[in-house]
Amino acid sequence: QVQLVEFGGGLVQAGGSLKLSCEASGSIFSINRMGWYRQAPGKERDLVAAITRGGSFNYADSVKGRFTISINPAIDTVYLQMNSLKPEDTAVYYCYADRPWEPRSWGRGTQVTVSS
Repeated sequence: QVQLVEFGGGLVQAGGSLKLSCEASGSIFSINRMGWYRQAPGKERDLVAAITRGGSFNYADSVKGRFTISINPAIDTVYLQMNSLKPEDTAVYYCYADRPWEPRSWGRGTQVTVSS
């Protein structure tokens, strides 16, 4: 199993920045992809960004050019640098990790609130 814990959420004014981090523990040796989803009240959980062990990444169109995902060489911590934040970025942000042939692992989420 993989356990995930998110850090770094909070309240920020529009135009500001936050950096989220997600620390993985447990069977991390088999993780091949990590990333972030977010869920705003009354909405579905949507992919924000993902990165693979090989360094490939993808972003939701709504965050391209503003958010940057990165991962440490040990593949046990994934980061999400969020710049130029907008009120519509307000959501609970969830970290996830994928391993071959295993159910996706999820963190408990961290609240990000962007005030206008």
